[in-house]
Amino acid sequence: MKAVWLDPETRLLKIREWEDPVLEADGLIVQVKATALNRADLMQKRGLYPPPKGASPILGLEMAGEVVQVGGSVKDWKPGDRVFALLPGGGYAEKVSIPAGMAMPIPDGWSYEQAAAVPEVFLTAYLNLFMLGGLREGSTVLIHAGASGVGSAAIQLVREAGAVSIVTAGSPEKLEACLRLGAHKAINYKEGPFAPQVKEATGGLGVDLILDLIGASYFEQNLDCLAVNGRLVLIGLMGGSHIQNLDLNRLLMRRIQLIGSTLRSRPVTEKIELTRQFNEFASRRFAEGRMQPVIDSVWELEQVNEAHERMERNENIGKIVLRTPW
Repeated sequence: MKAVWLDPETRLLKIREWEDPVLEADGLIVQVKATALNRADLMQKRGLYPPPKGASPILGLEMAGEVVQVGGSVKDWKPGDRVFALLPGGGYAEKVSIPAGMAMPIPDGWSYEQAAAVPEVFLTAYLNLFMLGGLREGSTVLIHAGASGVGSAAIQLVREAGAVSIVTAGSPEKLEACLRLGAHKAINYKEGPFAPQVKEATGGLGVDLILDLIGASYFEQNLDCLAVNGRLVLIGLMGGSHIQNLDLNRLLMRRIQLIGSTLRSRPVTEKIELTRQFNEFASRRFAEGRMQPVIDSVWELEQVNEAHERMERNENIGKIVLRTPW
């Protein structure tokens, strides 16, 4: 098969021949029709985020495609089925091998490009909002990087849960996109501290939950934004990982929970259960148009370097999708 690899001399991504994936008894081989970019791809390309042990070294954490082979113990899928799924790696390729329990059916009427924009960001948001963050109806949630793939998914999930979201983003266009998705308040972090605006929006009480992709540079303000018994779920470190002069008493006296979370390295059994719970929550909402992927742009696979440059410049609102030629 063909796949994208990193040329060590030019540091550019190129398409080359690669070995075919192996079909497991409880798995599927899927021909990839579309995949999508994530910041983890940019980090892996720079050698900062290696794939989990045993995972494909090929970039790509999600895909949509057509089942071409079915393992001997699989009963629920057949060749020709259209599926999309989360991956530990391997999405920038002609074919992938996945556990059958991680496949989800593509909603009727959806393109492969739409479906490829869902798995990584929606499953990440669902895991951290509901399963770890305890999101429930009436909660108030602060979502950082609201116009990112994860942010745009999180806004919709919060809305569908009957909760209230406040978001941060860095441009008027991104703020407006967040409001259209259902955010109740959008704050431009480039125009000053966000914490005072969050406190004002919550009547001084603070938020119940924060979904944070930024890390150290936001930590002090995040603590200021949290209500008593609030939960800070840390899923990214775009703003650094080291915090100076942290006073743990602030967490103790206000009963704040700090939760660190990654999805890629979780065991397959956990990912299958996450997929099941998410699909149960989302499938009808996707079919009815109540939730949908937010696509920034679609690129051909041979344009992968240009697509990466767009994400590196932080220009995207929602997902950047790669369409494959096979």
